[in-house]
Amino acid sequence: MDAARDVIFDIFYNFKEHQAATNHYAASVVSRVMYGKSTSTAADAPDIIIIHKMLEYTTELEEWRREESQLFHDQLNRVSKELATGEAGPSFSRYLLENQSSHKLSDEEMAYLAGSLFGAGSDTTAVAVMVVVMAAACYPKAQEKVQEELDTVVGRDRAPTLDEYGSLPQIEAFMLECLRWRPVTTLGFAHRALTDIPYKDICIPDSAIVFGNHWTISRDPNIYPNPDQFDPERWLDGDGKIREDLKFPSTEKQRIEYAPGDTSRITRSLSTSCSSYGRKITHDPENPIDQSGFVDGVIAHPKRFAARFEPRFGDEASLRAVMAKYGEGL
Repeated sequence: MDAARDVIFDIFYNFKEHQAATNHYAASVVSRVMYGKSTSTAADAPDIIIIHKMLEYTTELEEWRREESQLFHDQLNRVSKELATGEAGPSFSRYLLENQSSHKLSDEEMAYLAGSLFGAGSDTTAVAVMVVVMAAACYPKAQEKVQEELDTVVGRDRAPTLDEYGSLPQIEAFMLECLRWRPVTTLGFAHRALTDIPYKDICIPDSAIVFGNHWTISRDPNIYPNPDQFDPERWLDGDGKIREDLKFPSTEKQRIEYAPGDTSRITRSLSTSCSSYGRKITHDPENPIDQSGFVDGVIAHPKRFAARFEPRFGDEASLRAVMAKYGEGL
């Protein structure tokens, strides 16, 4: 809740730096989930910089592997010390440490499991939220449906919270369409076949490395008619609920759930809700958004783009007052 409130305030104060605010938000959320860190984490903090280096293609692998290993072990050791003194908050690392006798992972495995999720989560969450902002600015009618739902379910006297998760299908549909429209990882990640796998008229041999090309999958017209069109309604059934028969790789719940719910999916839904709550997101006519402007890499980062965040009801003072109380009593 604190991180969601902080990113809204950051954007209030300087909407031209909305992407930097989003990076800050993602780093703070994932640091808390993985390591229980309650203080805000800057996007240019040393540990975040190291993580982002690991996600780039590089010839300096050995040196960066040592940096990565040191970072992951330092973070796990910090939680271990906090656990010993009773100061550790809830986190994935705490769960691993407290249950080591049952899952039987080594210290090295625990450090890399938490660290890998930390690295992947901070970057992918930031990019996903940036795509939400881009889509809202480029497709105002879709944004209006999200805001109409917020007004009906939540009202205008407070911002949405996790209590509304599951009651806002338009928001979830908007988020799901963002992940399909501009996949965070266009190529997907490498998987290894554990045995020979017959597929149609070919055989994927044991130990073969396979990439599920998210971009190509997202453009399959047999599954997603008019695939280049941004259309959140494709995710809704006749009753206005999220369809169970339509999936996309980056929206699937294929991750360890050590706590109730899907943290990544809920976080993205909450950030989508808060981004749309009191502001109308529009593009800057003098600086049109390049909807295909992404930096190629393991994770497809949007290039810098301009967006405006205008109050859609009340004034600046009233919106700030509402957000200042955000999360109280929860």
